[in-house]
Amino acid sequence: MGRAARREQERAARRTPKPVPARGLPVSTSAPVPAGAHVVSGPWYQPRWAMDIISELRKVTWPTRGETINLTMVVIVISLLFGVILGAADFGFSWLVEQTILR
Repeated sequence: MGRAARREQERAARRTPKPVPARGLPVSTSAPVPAGAHVVSGPWYQPRWAMDIISELRKVTWPTRGETINLTMVVIVISLLFGVILGAADFGFSWLVEQTILR
């Protein structure tokens, strides 16, 4: 095989996409999977996407009860504060409109 043919063969090999295994499945180099074969990764009542969600939720660092209570109180206080600020602005603008435009 000549140098030009070898280079063309290498270019063709780089252009063809390499097979990417499905997430979570081990890559097996011993025996190829025949075309049309159905790969089963678990029981039919446990879809793969549901198992992925469950595995990701196991990695989550959940807050403690105390942290949850504290953060809930922060949200309530800030919401009340913004409610008072927006209510005062609404009251002030309505008074301003009544005194200037509606007179």
